[in-house]
Amino acid sequence: MHRDVIFPSNGLKLVGHLYTPDAPASGFRPAIVVGHPGSGVKEQAAGLYARRLAERGFVTLAFDAAYQGASEGEPRGLEDPGQRVEDLKAAVSFLSTHDEVDAGRIGALGICASGGYALAATATDHRIRAVSTVSAVDISRQFRLGADGTQDPDALQNMLAAAAAARTTEARGEGIRRFPLFPATEAEARRAGPHVHEGWEYYCTPRAEHPRSAKTFTWSSVDRIASFDAFHAVGLIAPRPLLMITGREAVTSWMSVEAFQKAGAPKELHWIEGAVHNDLYDKDACVTPAVDRLAEFFGALLEP
Repeated sequence: MHRDVIFPSNGLKLVGHLYTPDAPASGFRPAIVVGHPGSGVKEQAAGLYARRLAERGFVTLAFDAAYQGASEGEPRGLEDPGQRVEDLKAAVSFLSTHDEVDAGRIGALGICASGGYALAATATDHRIRAVSTVSAVDISRQFRLGADGTQDPDALQNMLAAAAAARTTEARGEGIRRFPLFPATEAEARRAGPHVHEGWEYYCTPRAEHPRSAKTFTWSSVDRIASFDAFHAVGLIAPRPLLMITGREAVTSWMSVEAFQKAGAPKELHWIEGAVHNDLYDKDACVTPAVDRLAEFFGALLEP
């Protein structure tokens, strides 16, 4: 149902999975770019949503961000928000020239950190005709304020100090410095709180663990992340439609609410009752109603 594709982004080769519907088309199809969560890869949540939406008649593209997964870029594990936004636009460029796709009917879906990146990309790329997010996170807000918005400001300052020291160390030729994204054990993850444990359970167990999914980021990612703001230009999306889907019990849902409040109409904030952040990555009871709403949203807005 999918095939491997390669396309350029800022001189780097990105590797993606292109999903196409099984049923023959009478003409060009609508298409959706699907961005993966921070540390994720195309074989996880992004691929699941891409496959499920292809079953609803869309051409979909899930891909690995630059510096991560199977895509090019050194150092490995760099999380560069500017590059991540460019990657989404590069994916739109790839789809807009594909012989099965109607270039005038391209949408974007961002999951977790890519939710924030998709908003930023859509704000300044009018080729994206409609945008949706699932468990949206602005990675800068998460680093600055914490997943729940209550983090001590000193935490980021300490990380920035470590990032600065790492840059100096790297300049001396002493190697790339990285920090872990997840605790080493489940006991540590539980002690760190429910949201950390949710992420650990998804990324670090057979539930969804993948050998190319990032377990560390480079310290040089931190200052790039700290100065980014995924919601800065969200007001530029309107009058193109916006759909934001989040779990009612998700500790990160405040970020979807904040972005939604900044956005212009038409817009919709859609709640999945009982769901926490990571439930929307792969749990069918949460993914199915999300996909139903996404298919309805994109189907109506990407009509010929």
